[in-house]
Order: sequence, then C-alpha cells, then structure tokens
Amino acid sequence: MELMGVSVALLAMFAGFGLLIGVLFGFFGMGGSFLVTPALLVMGYEPNVAVGSGLAFVFGTSVIATLKHRDLGQVDYKLGVSMIVGTTLGIEVGRLGLEYLQHIGLADSVVSVAYVVLLGGIGAFVTREALRGGGGGLSHDVDESEGDDEHDIPDIAKKIQSYHVPPMISLRGGITVSLWMVLIVAFFTGLLSGFLGVGGGFIRMPALFYAIGVPVPVAVGTDLFEIVFSGGIGSFLYAQSGAVDLSIVAPLLAGSALGARLGAAATSLVDEEGIKVYFGVMLLLGAFAVAIRQVGNFLGIDVLNTVSLVVIVGAALLVAGAVVLSSVRELRTASEETVHSTAD
Repeated sequence: MELMGVSVALLAMFAGFGLLIGVLFGFFGMGGSFLVTPALLVMGYEPNVAVGSGLAFVFGTSVIATLKHRDLGQVDYKLGVSMIVGTTLGIEVGRLGLEYLQHIGLADSVVSVAYVVLLGGIGAFVTREALRGGGGGLSHDVDESEGDDEHDIPDIAKKIQSYHVPPMISLRGGITVSLWMVLIVAFFTGLLSGFLGVGGGFIRMPALFYAIGVPVPVAVGTDLFEIVFSGGIGSFLYAQSGAVDLSIVAPLLAGSALGARLGAAATSLVDEEGIKVYFGVMLLLGAFAVAIRQVGNFLGIDVLNTVSLVVIVGAALLVAGAVVLSSVRELRTASEETVHSTAD
C-alpha cells in the first residue's frame, strides 16, 4: 500500500525515527541533522535533498521542543539573541576559512579529522566532568525569581563572569555576565560550526554551560531557540531550490512532535550530571561512527558507511532509552516520596 508514492512501511519508519530523534533533540538540543542527513544519504536520497529535508525537520522539531522548554522556564531569550548575533559572525569567518582550505585542496582531510577530534574531545570532557562532579537528586525548573540556581558553575564560567566589562546582562539562573563575553563565546562556537559545516548544537550546548555558566536545562532550551532561526533560514533556502521532500519531513515531524516534548520534559526530571553523562556518551559514540565512515571513504569500503549509520542509530536508541528510563525512575521515586510523606 502506498500513499502519494511513499509506502506505509516507509512512513511508519520515518515516524518512528522522528520519535527517537525528537527525544534526543528535546533533551540535548541536538541530534537532528546529525542523524537524519546520513540516514537519508545511506537510503539513496540525493545529497541536497538529504540536507534540505534534514534542515526542515530540524526547524520543525526545534520549534516544538523550544515551546516545551519555554513552558518549563528554560529558554533565555536575551542570551539566545546575543548568541545568534555572535554565532552568525563566527559562521561567516569559519566559512571563509573552509573555502580557503578547499582552494588549496585540504578541506576534506582537515575537516574530517577536526570533526572527529572535536566530537570525541567534547564528549570525553563532558563525560569526565559529569562523572567527577557526581550530583544527584532532581533538578528544578529554572525560574528567574529563584535567584541563584543550585548548580555547580564550572571554573571557566566563573572566570568569564569575573570580567565586568559593560554592558552587563542578567541571565536565568541568577547569572550576571558581560555581553562582550557572551558575544566572544558565541563567535568561537559559530567559527567552529561554520568551519565544520554542522549545525553546532553539540558545540553550543556545552559552551553555554561551561563557558557562560547557565544551568544545563537552560543551555538546552536556549540552544534550541537558536536552532529555530538557523534551521528556519537553512530549510527556506533549500526549499526554494526544491530540495525539501515533504514526504520525508511530514512523517518525521509527526513522530518528533511527541518525542521532542518528552525529551524536553525529561530535562526537568533528570539531574544535571545525568544530562551531561548522556550527552557525552552520545558524542563519543558519534565520533566513533564518523571515524568509521571516514576510514571507509579513505579506503573505498562502502559497507563501512552502513556500519557507521548502524552505530549512530544504535547510539541514539541506547541514549534515548536511557533518558526515558531515567525519567520514569525519577517520576516513580518522586511519587513514592509523595505517598510516604502523605502517609506520615
């Protein structure tokens, strides 16, 4: 049975894939094009259709997830707009650097190595810091009225916050930081994003926490707010050239509509250290998958591209499952505590 030339089985597969990615997207503020684009390429779609449809999906999912994070008080619009300005400038400089490397014939090798090293490096750093930091209990929804939110501010962020260069801006979680420091951090994250040709969610989210010092849930929500703009612009440009396939995007969004809200809700249940551990593991497995694909391209072994995709999808299933189980466990614990306190 087919609907508009697309089999029901394929529609169901895309919807299920959208649900999976939506959970990751809502929980981490990343994972869309990181998973969708390579999957579509392996399935035989043209590169421009894979990228354009992936961007359209990222845009739709980021809108859904951002609205949920907004309801939870986890989006800092002031920080988001500031990051968009700095990131845009950085992306342009990164793009020029990439064009220069293409001109001298070193782009593929340099970008491939840099991508694997950066992905693996950030993953290892975040995982190590989270495991070393410990942490426990439920994290709380962030509200501006709470003042200083109870979360450990990294040493790098403390240093950046110590530079009182006007104008100073107040952020969610009781954070006060120089606007210039925010713009500098945004510029460098944009530089890396433009140079590597990726959306940059795996760069911005840890930067917002480790460099600016906002709580992890706010870092995720604000990162998603930024992706609404970058994904929207990108998908619009690709749609103009007919590279957005609605038969792909629609079922993906149908699945992610639920997944993104589940993932966003989970950030208010799982403690900050748990979020960071899952994030780090996701990046480490992603780096491994990308490395496999690059080895396959270098040696001309096409089957390694499929192996790479299997590793990425497997990592997504593993991490998304862990997120859902952790959320259920926290809800059950909170429910039992409520029952006990009522009984007492």
